[in-house]
Amino acid sequence: MQIWVDADACPNVIKEILYRAAKRLQIHLILVANAPIQIPAFDCIESVQVRSGMDVADNYIVQQMVAGDLVITADIPLAANVIEKGGYALNPRGEFYDEGNIRERLSMRNFMETLRSSGIEAGGPPALSNRDREAFANQLDRFLAKHKG
Repeated sequence: MQIWVDADACPNVIKEILYRAAKRLQIHLILVANAPIQIPAFDCIESVQVRSGMDVADNYIVQQMVAGDLVITADIPLAANVIEKGGYALNPRGEFYDEGNIRERLSMRNFMETLRSSGIEAGGPPALSNRDREAFANQLDRFLAKHKG
């Protein structure tokens, strides 16, 4: 199992949690972004820079991941593709996307996109809270305890 990170929008505090987990458990962690990313010098952590463009990083992750891999993303269409390919998708707030909730999330995302494109200010998600960080770390630990090895 590998962990893939949709790194362009991933908060730094979440990346730090992932770095610690990868080092501790010797899990391959791959951060994919459109721009260079500073990562710790550790054998199991790598970054991949893809060209700029809509969904280039997302497409790279879906093409490279295999069933059973974990993808860290807040991007709902990416999460849907990961699930369809047999992977796991966890967002930075500690919520897993799965077959039971991804259709609802896609519908809500599309609805909000329609509102925004018609000029209605819908606002974005709230800032990542300490509770969110803790929820992410806890979900990651539970997942890795269950799936590592």
